[in-house]
Amino acid sequence: MAAGSVPEFLDTLDPAHRAAVEALRALVAEAAPGLVEELKWNAPSFRDAQDHKVTLGIDRKGGIRIVLHRGATAKAMAGFRFEDPAGLAQWPAPDRGVIQLRDAEDVIAHADALRDIVRRWIAATA
Repeated sequence: MAAGSVPEFLDTLDPAHRAAVEALRALVAEAAPGLVEELKWNAPSFRDAQDHKVTLGIDRKGGIRIVLHRGATAKAMAGFRFEDPAGLAQWPAPDRGVIQLRDAEDVIAHADALRDIVRRWIAATA
C-alpha cells in the first residue's frame, strides 16, 4: 500500500476504512488545528514544528488506530506524565498510546473523548 501523499493513501483504502480515517483526520484537525498533516510511516500523521504527535493507521487485525507519540525516537522521560481518564488507549510506554477503533461509527461514538485526548496530548507534548 505505497502512497506518496495523504490523498493517494486514502485512495488505496476500502470505503469503510476510508470513512473511519477521514472521520479521524477531521477530529484531529479540529482538536489540534496548529498541526501539519503529512504522510509518514505510510499513514496520515500530524506534527508540530519538531515531531510527529498523532499518527493514524489501519490495524492489521481490522479496524483503525490512533498512535499518540512524541516523534520517531524515544525522548527523555524525566517528569513526563499523561493521564488518560477515559481509558481510551493502551500504553506500551508512558509516552506512547494506541487507541483501537472498529469503524467510523466507533469514531463518532467516541468523538468527544477522542478530541479531548488529542487536545491534551498535544498540550502535554509541546
